[in-house]
Amino acid sequence: MFLSVFEMFKVGIGPSSSHTMGPMVAAARFLDLLRARPFTAHGLRASLHGSLAFTGQGHATDRAVILGLAGFAPETYDAEAAEAALAENRRTGTLAPEGLRPLAFDPETDLKFDYGPPLPGHANGLILMATDAEGDVIAQETYYSVGGGFVLTEGELAGGRDTDDGPPVPHAFKTAAQMLEMAAHSGLSIAQMKRANELSRRPAASLDAGLQRIWTVMNDCIDRGLTTSGTLPGGLNVRRRAKGIHEALIAERGLNQPAPHTINDWMSAYAMAVNEENAAGGQVVTAPTNGAAGVIPATIRYWLDHVPGASAAKVPEFLLTAAAIGGLVKHNASISGAECGCQAEVGSAAAMAAAGLAAVLGGTPEQVENAAEIALEHHLGMTCDPVRGLVQVPCIERNGLGAIKAVSAASLSLRGDGAHLVPLDAAIETMRQTGADMSEKYKETSLGGLAVNVPNC
Repeated sequence: MFLSVFEMFKVGIGPSSSHTMGPMVAAARFLDLLRARPFTAHGLRASLHGSLAFTGQGHATDRAVILGLAGFAPETYDAEAAEAALAENRRTGTLAPEGLRPLAFDPETDLKFDYGPPLPGHANGLILMATDAEGDVIAQETYYSVGGGFVLTEGELAGGRDTDDGPPVPHAFKTAAQMLEMAAHSGLSIAQMKRANELSRRPAASLDAGLQRIWTVMNDCIDRGLTTSGTLPGGLNVRRRAKGIHEALIAERGLNQPAPHTINDWMSAYAMAVNEENAAGGQVVTAPTNGAAGVIPATIRYWLDHVPGASAAKVPEFLLTAAAIGGLVKHNASISGAECGCQAEVGSAAAMAAAGLAAVLGGTPEQVENAAEIALEHHLGMTCDPVRGLVQVPCIERNGLGAIKAVSAASLSLRGDGAHLVPLDAAIETMRQTGADMSEKYKETSLGGLAVNVPNC
């Protein structure tokens, strides 16, 4: 199994990797399909199913589909150009993607929210269609947004294609047990094994530049969130809080010695800064999803800003270790809130962050695996119940608590020798089983939990 660090950490836009980025990617893939066909399409249609329908408006799924069909992609997203394209669509009723003739598309009639049963492959399904001059469907494809911005066609999902199809990598671990065995046999750390796998696919200079960009985008996102105030879009009137908390923490530095637990407020401020940016549709890094995008950046920033001896030169080690753990979770369970609840998003992120922190603090592979297990174990059963389908309540604060748990898990693991009762593989499998048993109303449909017990305005 090989899942690149750049698949686990993708630069994109908010508010959701599965509900915003994924549908945009699916639309881009559909355009590629049309460009390769011999016929000429005259119009487009789309239908959203399952969680994409129930929480699609709160996650801007409809907007993402329109922009994707207009030729936009998450990594190169230009907000000003996007607004211009949406305005042009409203004016003309057409979309004009590169390499294709203008295509008729009226969101009022050609974009359907289907609130019936979800499509059979996954809770996040969408069907994209092309029509001829008479309005008859001449091409159709079903896509599933399976979490973290990953998109599979119906055929790819059925065939089990969710990882790289290239040649074998040096350290092809599919489970945490295999990972530890390979580490013991090779004498390498988890990050070193992951780096060797990456280098089998790309030059070292490309890998290093890519890792630096990932951290730069994460860190810039924190900084924007810490300096931006106002109210988040969507109608809940949620105020941005990260800036105010950060300013208060800075002011307190010159006063009496703060309480030790104040460090938790620093971690929360960093994480909330990211997720407030995400909720506003800003640029973030999926880590492993947008809804959980604040946990890993907050943990790294906590380490760099507050832990003596921390060095930015070790951030790649953190990211590679975290990506290795995230790959195990995705391969053996899920990182999709619509599939397994928030345990699959913030829980996975906390496990990844705990592992990365334990690694840069000098932990052995066994201690790193233990850190990931502790963090994931104590997120088991967490539901995904966003109020009004927005990635705001409880998502923003939840990232702060995820970072706090990650740091605690890493610290606990380093107090031991790596030996522990519950293996990470067991925690991952338990998460998968819990997600399968969880009621659909607690899996990103906004039909249960806080979503129905908190006023929507």
